[in-house]
Amino acid sequence: MKTILKFTAIILTAFVFTMCNSKQNESTKNFDWLLGKWQRTNEEQGKTTFENWKKTNNSEYNGIGFTIQNNDTISQETMKIVETDGKWNLLVKMLKENEFVRFEMSEIQEDKFECKNDTLAFPKLIKYWKSGDKINALVSGDSLKVSFEFKRIE
Repeated sequence: MKTILKFTAIILTAFVFTMCNSKQNESTKNFDWLLGKWQRTNEEQGKTTFENWKKTNNSEYNGIGFTIQNNDTISQETMKIVETDGKWNLLVKMLKENEFVRFEMSEIQEDKFECKNDTLAFPKLIKYWKSGDKINALVSGDSLKVSFEFKRIE
């Protein structure tokens, strides 16, 4: 009887440990901190850039980014954060492109992620992170880096 109780205790301990670790991993794959409407605070004078993020379900987030100058949209991109086969990717498509460009997530933390696509000249790396009540992004290639700072507007 003691052997059965010890075995049950070991199995129960292993189960609890596994569940705690799986919950911890789930929380690092939550991009809800991106949700909402954001305005770029470090944009060139005369331009205004926005990003809007919505959650479709637990494995997909959709974003749109656009820049306005003189009441005209001068650039627009569609973004998706999607989980496929247990791997997260950032997909980006400019308005006039037919296909999304895939960036594989190389790092995911509670309020930060990093994506790479070494086959491109620019960008090769895209990072997003939360800083207080703002979000930042860095888009970089071999020698070019573009920083984005956003404040929540809704």
